[in-house]
Amino acid sequence: MSQKNEAVKNIVADINFKSALHKTHQMFEDGFQHPKLIELQRLIEREAKKEVKIIVFNQYRDNAKNIVDELNKLDNVSAKLFVGQQKKGESGLSQKEQKQMLDEFRNNEFNVLVATSVGEEGLDIPKVDLVVFYEPIPSAIRHIQRRGRTGRQEKGRVIILMTENTRDEGYRWSAHHKEKRMYRNLFNLKSKLSLKNISQKNLNGFSDPVKNKIKIFADYREKGSGIIKELIDLDVELKLEQLNAADYILSSRCGVEFKTVEDFANSIIDGRLLEQLKNLKNNFERPIVIVEGEQDLYSARNIHPNAIRGMLATVTISYGIPILFTRNSKETASLISIIAKREQEESGKEFSMHADKKPLSLKEQQEYVVSSLPNVGPGLAKPLLRKFKTIKKMVNAKEEQLQKVDKIGEKKAKKIREVLDKEYLE
Repeated sequence: MSQKNEAVKNIVADINFKSALHKTHQMFEDGFQHPKLIELQRLIEREAKKEVKIIVFNQYRDNAKNIVDELNKLDNVSAKLFVGQQKKGESGLSQKEQKQMLDEFRNNEFNVLVATSVGEEGLDIPKVDLVVFYEPIPSAIRHIQRRGRTGRQEKGRVIILMTENTRDEGYRWSAHHKEKRMYRNLFNLKSKLSLKNISQKNLNGFSDPVKNKIKIFADYREKGSGIIKELIDLDVELKLEQLNAADYILSSRCGVEFKTVEDFANSIIDGRLLEQLKNLKNNFERPIVIVEGEQDLYSARNIHPNAIRGMLATVTISYGIPILFTRNSKETASLISIIAKREQEESGKEFSMHADKKPLSLKEQQEYVVSSLPNVGPGLAKPLLRKFKTIKKMVNAKEEQLQKVDKIGEKKAKKIREVLDKEYLE
């Protein structure tokens, strides 16, 4: 011991401490294993045959490393150590190494993750079948956090290893009673609270109760989503329609493309995203993309992070479409409702899904006018405008001049001149 603290010196000098330290060294030299480690090996070996994912929590790095070494001696078991970042004089994992290890665990490249306290929160692993506490912990919150690593999508199991007649028993019951007390307090608090309807109509509400209601059009395919339920709870006037260019329409100029984190990643892979955004951009002045979910976007699928960053840059810079992130349906519905309210108050006119589309640019208006001529359409409108520069010059052109444009023959030129020259008759 290199400590200069007087209390430490006194402990180290104590004959009983020296005796205990000597016996401990002797036990490990003789190949002693803690009974919990032996039981853990039996447990993991039995569970590994069922092809399950397992997380083993341990309080100390050195002990966790020893557990990994012992488990990797077993058949059908591949274990890795998940610890925090490197500290002075200790081993550790960088953030990049932590992310890589979680990706490997998620993709079934190994089946047992041995973690210290760093793994108690923030891990995004959708399916963990079994969580093992190598030792009980006295904290109720940490106890709940560890348990919460399993049972997210399907039923999960938790096993706590406890040595009789040791402080393990005290820690186990301490956490148990703290958790029970926590639930009791929450129950008592809930029983004393009651919801009151504090909404009161003002004079405007009585005179025209529907006028001030927010109106939102939603694609009928969204009818089963939690967002629809939340919007109804927010007292929004909701109409389900077959929408071609958005999932939600909030005003005559604002459309929303909604995606979960996983769907956003999938649409990058299969190429749907850019086509959907192009359609959204062409139909709305103010398009928006909302991505919902607590899952990390960069680990949703096996996509290189730079590919995701490139897509985000394309959407926001090239397309000029903002991307908003929400955690759950409640947040998404609240955000959609607030945007719709702002849009509809700002426009100050009755909102109808079919009333307006995105205003055409001058170029699009010119193409639209020319394309309406007989046998022209969008395909020939552009060559005609490129040739004559203005609609006025094209209207004044003779049949011979019109025929100089590629794919405009004698019949088409004659038809165009006929529409332009004949007198309108009621």
